[in-house]
Amino acid sequence: MLVTGVARQLGGRFVRRIQRDPEVDRVVAVDAVAPEHHLGGADFIQTDIRQPSIARVLAESGADTVVHMDVTGTPLGSGSRATVKETNVIGTMQLLGACQKSPNVKRLVIKSSTNVYGSAPKDPAVFTETTPPKSLPSGGFAKDTVEVEGYVRGFARRRPDVAVCVLRFANILGPTADTPLASYFSLPVLPTVLGYDPRLQFVHEDDVVEVLRIASHEPERGTLNSGTFNIAGDGVLLLSQCSRRLGRPTVPLLLPAVTWAGSLVRTLGMSDFSPEQIRLLTHGRVVSTDQMRETLGFKPKYTTAETFADFVRAQTPGLLPPQAVAAAVDRIAALPVLSGGQTPARTATNPPTQSAN
Repeated sequence: MLVTGVARQLGGRFVRRIQRDPEVDRVVAVDAVAPEHHLGGADFIQTDIRQPSIARVLAESGADTVVHMDVTGTPLGSGSRATVKETNVIGTMQLLGACQKSPNVKRLVIKSSTNVYGSAPKDPAVFTETTPPKSLPSGGFAKDTVEVEGYVRGFARRRPDVAVCVLRFANILGPTADTPLASYFSLPVLPTVLGYDPRLQFVHEDDVVEVLRIASHEPERGTLNSGTFNIAGDGVLLLSQCSRRLGRPTVPLLLPAVTWAGSLVRTLGMSDFSPEQIRLLTHGRVVSTDQMRETLGFKPKYTTAETFADFVRAQTPGLLPPQAVAAAVDRIAALPVLSGGQTPARTATNPPTQSAN
């Protein structure tokens, strides 16, 4: 088995986990930089998947399974957004070209993202794997994932003998998660879009490792480890619920002001507050996980709420106790000047949910 993106914590965790499976004889771990964490007994080869040398590495390894985890939205170390895009897109093209030439490769697993659906005001309440986006992402990591999946579909047509599994992960969180949304939730004060309270889904990093492990093996009876699957924990959380549980106050801003604040935050190097993330924090996104359960045969250990709770436990305390934030929000929402003496109506983009505070 060959695994890319092992210099990141999630890639390292997967490499250490997959080595414990008796069906795996050898793991070849690949990245452009040497990881700071240990990789167990895996053979690490320092090579950049953007370079043609990845074809030689794959051929010499004799790997029959390739797990491509080097598709990400955050730079590694001092890397730039341009480097990330090149790795996501050019690196995937080089890796797929190497897989196409290799007669040994029989299984390909791609770490993708639900960002392929975008976030738009007229989105459906729930996306399935076959739902087309209302508006294709115009830039950033979301556009990268759309391009990556396009190249993967082309590869699948050219090599129908290879089982291809694309895992579209919801926002990944956990104690060691390094994602744009994790950086956003780590801010002392959370800028939000005035008038919107988006629905969000999360998947725990432990579940990410486990579903990658399942997808990299031959399917068990009654399951199918090829195709495209949404991966997310059960349930949803509203952004307002997330801020309460973090104990971090929100600053509702008009959309142009949020865009300006995002540019400022990126300039200060505090978070990747990209336009696509602003759209997510405006309109939200919810995906169906029926195929994950029924076809792939995977049931996440953590729900969306449990994932966020585990993430919160690893964070520094917020400016205010969560109970104080919740009470303040409830008091403000109950003011007659805001409610007009009646319960405020929900926006069309955020229908009622059953998630509890």
